[in-house]
Amino acid sequence: MTILAESGVAFGTSGARGLVSDFTPEVCAAFAQSFVQAIATSGKFQAVALGIDNRPSSPAMAAACAGALQALGIEAQYFGVLPTPALAFYAMQQGIPAIMITGSHIPFDRNGIKFYRADGEISKADELAILAQSSPLVAFTPVLPEVNPAAAQAYITRYTSFYPAALLAGKHIGIYEHSSAGRELYHQIFSALGAKVTRLAPSDTFVPIDTEAVTAEDQQRGLAWSKQYGFDAIFSTDGDGDRPLIADENGQWLRGDILGLLTAKSLGIDGLAVPVNANTAIELDGCFERVVRTKIGSPYVIAGFAELVNYRAFAGFEANGGFLLGSAVKVAERQLAPLPTRDAVLPMLALMALCTSVPISQVVVALPARVTASDRLQNIPVSESKERLEQVLANPNQFLAELAVIINSADFQAELALTDAEKASLAVYKRLDVVIVDTTDGVRLQLCNGDIVHLRPSGNAPELRCYTESSNATSAQILLRAALR
Repeated sequence: MTILAESGVAFGTSGARGLVSDFTPEVCAAFAQSFVQAIATSGKFQAVALGIDNRPSSPAMAAACAGALQALGIEAQYFGVLPTPALAFYAMQQGIPAIMITGSHIPFDRNGIKFYRADGEISKADELAILAQSSPLVAFTPVLPEVNPAAAQAYITRYTSFYPAALLAGKHIGIYEHSSAGRELYHQIFSALGAKVTRLAPSDTFVPIDTEAVTAEDQQRGLAWSKQYGFDAIFSTDGDGDRPLIADENGQWLRGDILGLLTAKSLGIDGLAVPVNANTAIELDGCFERVVRTKIGSPYVIAGFAELVNYRAFAGFEANGGFLLGSAVKVAERQLAPLPTRDAVLPMLALMALCTSVPISQVVVALPARVTASDRLQNIPVSESKERLEQVLANPNQFLAELAVIINSADFQAELALTDAEKASLAVYKRLDVVIVDTTDGVRLQLCNGDIVHLRPSGNAPELRCYTESSNATSAQILLRAALR
């Protein structure tokens, strides 16, 4: 319908995203109406599950969606503030679609809507079908039904019934709560599994945590909290609770793809689907029968599951840490049902199951020595990002030469406070060549020494994202900072 075409809201890597000012009641209602009409051929349903994150704009958006659903004769089952995977899991168990109002980690002036069929996340084809609906918008009145606690409780039970009650016995877990949609649930799960829990830094102001670009302030927080409390781990998530942010016993935040790798090992996964920007330690570790590389975004990871259906247990994860369980898994005769959408709690519990007698850092250091880093330039129009990437693609070795100049410049080295030995080692970048150019998603350059520089426009916001990989953390950070500069 023309309302959506003229709204300024577009689908990104995970749902429809846009400025809060663009999500008028009519736009939200139009999305809800177009969604149920687009999936009507996939099965009959009389209800749609509806949830929100803690953004101040989310309740009004949900009210518009609920009003449109009710005007169409569909029950809007409202579950209030809860993690996206909790809403998705409950809807899948009930065999009904779901709508989650969330902007996840994107800036405060933006928000979004995620859609789920009864069998899980919508596909890119479903997105096109939603935008293609042409029916006039039904007359509606925004309304928020009473909050139903059933979805939150089902999410808690999912994990407390799968893992043994003493899984976290003797462990001290810090929960960095900020404004996470799941902050009222996480302490219940960890406490039920035997942990001593300390709740940290709850906030009534929305905090847009990005698990791929941890701020310097949050890095220092992790170190300080670990020193103060002696935690075995610190757990946090992004805004809607589908991406985990986990620190080891030293307060060092784990990279999401390393966390995903450990989660898959803990669950005995045979086949993996992961985006192209995930750490190559996944293949080097040698513990998976098949690894499928995809474009970035959970719909592409889920699409990759089609190549893994013949494996006993298959899953996927993203570099941001979100873990997608494609098949049921069994551990000690207990079975965990599939949840093919990003989830933050399973990685935490699976990691702790590997660390019952050893610290997290010891499990991490045993993996192949490949270190990734990531960050982004904000407020960069997509058109500008694409123009720059076209220049890189036209002459990748010229871009590498530009990187080498920056890396070996005195001001850059001073900015990073490098040691003399580190400075001397950087001359090697003047002699390297690009050996592989991967355009699966953006431009990913592999150098002849194995280092990787990957640039792509964000699918959710006007940002240019950069991912780097090297054999050590210092080199990965140097490549990252130079590439962004």
